[in-house]
Amino acid sequence: MIKEKWLMPFAHSNNFYFTPSARDFSVEEVPLYEFSGEGEHLILKVRKKNLTTWAMLDIFSNYLGIAKRELGYAGLKDKNAVTIQYISMPKKYRDKLSSFEHQDIKILDEFLHNNKIRVGHLKGNKFWMRFKKVLGAQKDKIDSLLDWIEQNGMPNYFGQQRFGNGGDNFLDGKALVEGKLKIRDKKKREFLIGSYQSLLFNNWLSKRVELSILLQSFKPNEVENIFKLEPNSLKGVQNQKHFFKLLSGDLFMHYPYGKVFYEELEVASKRFLQKDISPTGLIAGKKVKRAKEVANSIESRYEIDIKESGSRRYAWIFPDINTKKYISEKAQYELSFYLPKGSYATELVRFLRGDIGA
Repeated sequence: MIKEKWLMPFAHSNNFYFTPSARDFSVEEVPLYEFSGEGEHLILKVRKKNLTTWAMLDIFSNYLGIAKRELGYAGLKDKNAVTIQYISMPKKYRDKLSSFEHQDIKILDEFLHNNKIRVGHLKGNKFWMRFKKVLGAQKDKIDSLLDWIEQNGMPNYFGQQRFGNGGDNFLDGKALVEGKLKIRDKKKREFLIGSYQSLLFNNWLSKRVELSILLQSFKPNEVENIFKLEPNSLKGVQNQKHFFKLLSGDLFMHYPYGKVFYEELEVASKRFLQKDISPTGLIAGKKVKRAKEVANSIESRYEIDIKESGSRRYAWIFPDINTKKYISEKAQYELSFYLPKGSYATELVRFLRGDIGA
């Protein structure tokens, strides 16, 4: 579906075995804030396995006899994993939960808080993974790529989850945007359009990483010709120390969260190298800032006229690699790391595998 040329310099075809499961994959949500300990909302810290977040919410909804809209959550967590996340509900249901039992759900803790949890109310997620059939040479490749990620970060692509099991949900999203398809279900419509927006972002990011790769081997004027940019558009860009090259007119955000702003290129390059800021890409839509100058000449090629509100998304992220452990007698590699919200652990796995397309 998407030819991810950004992986080419690092693609050593590392074919270790990883299939998400409750035995080999875990995710823990990191809340956006500390819970106040008082208020009209009950916050549950729950552990689930072999269930989507939606399925878990259905179970609580049915058990309590309440509408699912009364339940709050910050993000959707994987089905094929052990996951820990926080959900909220009105405090009045606290007593009824004292007898709650389910084989795939355990309530680990509870808190009171002033507000309902909303989508996006999290800092990020902690991940743990176990890779299998990792031979010595593959272990060395994983170590090398993780070192590269720790030093340079990695592209913040949307994961395959955004595109559905068949990988083509964006086609319906495109048809919705173009008025060739009508769907009444608001959530389904938003998901499909979001899939199309995600594809456009991924394609834009792939093009920007391709530009960064080419500048390692070609002269700026040659890359300008390839990308059909104005003469001298890339003057000085090649001298930036970071792998991902910034362009004049890029929009940035403080990392790992903050407001969108423009920055003078020389200053931005230094701050990006220090992991203080990161460039952003467009999630096409209304009421969103656009890049300017050279950055806009590429970004505008992936913009669409869409009624939904747009946003900016980090183009580049800096994963925190916490632990690495190789168990040679079992040919297994265990890895734990942290990603900011909205980033996909599956893309880090794809990076380590050297996958170059989907």
